[in-house]
Amino acid sequence: MTLVYLVAGEASGDVLGARLVAALRRRRPDLEFAGIGGPRMAEQGIESLFDYRELALMGLLEVLPKVFRLKRLLADAAADVARRRPAVLVTIDSPGFTLRLAALVKPFGQPVVHYVAPQVWAWRPGRVVKLRQKVDRILCLLPFEPVFFEHAGIPVTFVGHPVLESGADAGDAARFRAAHGLAPHERPVIVMPGSRRMEAKRLLPLFGEALRIAAVRLPGLRPVVPVAPIVAEAVRAAAAGWPVAPILVEGNDAKHDAFAAVAEGGGAGLIKSGTSSLEMAVAGIPHVVAYRVNPITAAIVRRLVKVPHASLVNLMAEREVVPERIQQDCVPDALAEALLRPMLDPAVAAAQRAGFAEALAKLRAPEGLPSEAAAEAVLRILAPSTDG
Repeated sequence: MTLVYLVAGEASGDVLGARLVAALRRRRPDLEFAGIGGPRMAEQGIESLFDYRELALMGLLEVLPKVFRLKRLLADAAADVARRRPAVLVTIDSPGFTLRLAALVKPFGQPVVHYVAPQVWAWRPGRVVKLRQKVDRILCLLPFEPVFFEHAGIPVTFVGHPVLESGADAGDAARFRAAHGLAPHERPVIVMPGSRRMEAKRLLPLFGEALRIAAVRLPGLRPVVPVAPIVAEAVRAAAAGWPVAPILVEGNDAKHDAFAAVAEGGGAGLIKSGTSSLEMAVAGIPHVVAYRVNPITAAIVRRLVKVPHASLVNLMAEREVVPERIQQDCVPDALAEALLRPMLDPAVAAAQRAGFAEALAKLRAPEGLPSEAAAEAVLRILAPSTDG
């Protein structure tokens, strides 16, 4: 038996893990899989060692109350890897947990592939030295990352960004409007507060107030919130106090239908900084990027960050395509203004969409879908140990 052990610590990693398993199975039906993940990896037959939602933390101070529990989970994961002795360990994003696990199990002898490069190029680049001691290869999503990691002596493969195969541009607008009984005058807008509890808890009140302000200027706005399981309860509780009742959608198909309805109806998005911004770009939805963390965390990060933009769209385009409202600028009035601009001015919306095309073109790997390129890279790691 050739066992591939995968570890994902949040919803986006769960999706990546599931796609990777499917791509690997198409090439090597003999492979076995185990590890830690969520519902998407469960669909691929992986019974998670523990509930991966316990790992969905963020920020420096937010982790502290959970530190002893996280240590216990880390020890459990390391013991499971030691017992199973996989042919390869694939750690997926969530570097705070996955790279600690990689360091613990490296002495067991299995190669370690880390999928989604930690953003050491963005802040604290000195950490790359320690990273070299933990992993055997990094699968990068961004085209400028290989040069950085190769310079540090870490083998790396650019596999392209998974947002390109997300289906974010393949929804059905008519199906969404019919399913939710949207009136002709209602104009849906997408609201995405993130997939971590602390992110959602901090951003949802700000988003709700921003929507109240925006609705005064543009009547008929109808917020649509794709709900990740881990934050579903928080979203429902916060949205209960919003001035306009939101439509909550679950699952990728419903989310992509919502994207199509927003794009077709000339709507926009109020988006937490991160991969969600790239989803909006694929769907062709103008948006504003927002983020706020604990003030102490923000002060520390501000001293360490080495890049000019928070949005990946802006980072890839090397200019501000979408407005960013971060930390002290992440306030309801500013969010409402940035949300409304592309909805009220077609030229603003068109300029954003032109920037999206520019940014997304840089995210494509030389050939194949991202999951297929990632699978090929993992199989090359496996080859020395499985070819006899």
